[in-house]
Amino acid sequence: MAIHPLAGQLAPHDSLVNLPELLTSYYLKKPNVEHNAEERVSFGTSGHRGSALSVSFNENHILAISQAIAEYRLSQNITGPLYVGKDTHALSEAAFQTVLSVLTANGVRVRVQLNGGFTPTPVISHAILTHNQTQSDTSDGLVITPSHNPPEDGGIKYNSSKGGPADKEITDWVAKRANDLLLANLVDVKTFSQEEVNASGLIEEFDYISHYVNDLENVIDMEVIAKANIRIGVDPMGGSGIHYWKPIAERYGLDITVVNTEVDPTFRFVPVDKDGRIRMDCSSPYSMSGLLKLKDDFDIAVGNDPDYDRHGIVCAQSGLMNPNAYLGVAIEYLSQHRSLWSKDIQFGKTLVSSGMIDRVIKGVNATLCEVPVGFKWYVEGMYEGAMAFGGEESAGASFLRKDGKVWTTDKDGFILALLAAEILAVTGKDPHSLYMEQVEKYGKPFYKRIDVAATPAQKAILGALDTKNVTQTELAGETITSVLTHAPGNGAAIGGLKVSTENGWFAARPSGTENVYKIYLESFISEQHLAELEEEAKSLVSSVLNA
Repeated sequence: MAIHPLAGQLAPHDSLVNLPELLTSYYLKKPNVEHNAEERVSFGTSGHRGSALSVSFNENHILAISQAIAEYRLSQNITGPLYVGKDTHALSEAAFQTVLSVLTANGVRVRVQLNGGFTPTPVISHAILTHNQTQSDTSDGLVITPSHNPPEDGGIKYNSSKGGPADKEITDWVAKRANDLLLANLVDVKTFSQEEVNASGLIEEFDYISHYVNDLENVIDMEVIAKANIRIGVDPMGGSGIHYWKPIAERYGLDITVVNTEVDPTFRFVPVDKDGRIRMDCSSPYSMSGLLKLKDDFDIAVGNDPDYDRHGIVCAQSGLMNPNAYLGVAIEYLSQHRSLWSKDIQFGKTLVSSGMIDRVIKGVNATLCEVPVGFKWYVEGMYEGAMAFGGEESAGASFLRKDGKVWTTDKDGFILALLAAEILAVTGKDPHSLYMEQVEKYGKPFYKRIDVAATPAQKAILGALDTKNVTQTELAGETITSVLTHAPGNGAAIGGLKVSTENGWFAARPSGTENVYKIYLESFISEQHLAELEEEAKSLVSSVLNA
């Protein structure tokens, strides 16, 4: 894909989302779920997402999803408060009010941010877990966010009583029930008026900020960061964690400068991404270009997406770290500086994350657990304390408390950002310097992800492949050592395939939202070898799809 000429610059005013049109569409446009599959409720790896403008995230969707979740809670005897958070997207506020209307009408107690405001994804996970460890009733949560997606998008995801994204069995049930409700014109959906919501006594204000911030010292060595006087720059990118950094700095005596305090649902202050669209992606050098210009002012600078489940790490000398590179550094550091963690504990990665992580985990004599795409695959292991770290190639991760017990079972951009400062304070080296040491030891990876057009029928074929569909024995000049359609860490279906050789691999999986399939590639030889991998991977997948 060619880089858009405006990439890394602020968007022209006339390209910003039209907020009145967007919000009017949320209430007036009605999905036709009987005849248009794209307008149905569909839970991907991170909940249901869409835009009111394209009739994929509208009031009717949220009415149906909220009712389905209320019914699911009842069926599971979940009687504790439902912890609800929202990010700073325009549709998040609209959906938040819809959610409250339905949940209170169903008699559900709801905990919301004290004095209003926004609540990050990891904070909801943390609140659920701490509640269920100390209270006799059981709680769960809802996060209203499309993550880093553009300003016109909305999203909602259900977090189970184990704190993390609900598993497929749960989300399939919720999606089916929601679509049934939509097909029946929402006749079984219970709602309250605003006045009834306020009078219900079911809305409970909760101090999410203090609850989360005061506990951070149990997962990050805040004292060592303070003593080392690490200068930390933070770009919240207009996201839900913007009001957390000052309390963190004050509570622990840290030198933190928030470089941008703006919150605006057009996100006009975020430079456009490589395709010319505003996307609050803290792993993109284009979206992060504002912070990158300030990197010399800080020892470590960090950015986060709107719901704070992703992290972007900027080192003073080298700039924005590749997400895969930082995951490997974080794993090696944690394995050596968390003395209370079990020695046989697992470190998790997704199948499409860098092979450097495999080499690092082997190098520190730890155990690798490789799972399909989606943080939900880490929930059980982290909840039980058997999984020390779970990370995704898309700049999302979380890890256990210092004592080896669960912290969050959803991605936590705060602790990955603060860990970078801890690493520098303890080792005297920033994460990029430590990554270069890993390259010297394990080899240099060349990594790439591309999208290839595919019909819905082809996507279905790819998602249901069997290893016998691959008959080739070589890939880019090397013998194929493995062909996977199920993850070795937990035996779960990949929804595609991964083909590996000694020094390279590719994985292909269909997109859940677009008519494309994604190819992930990595070579430990050269850029030329990566290009050969790409060519042969496309050819191999094409031969399978057109067989």
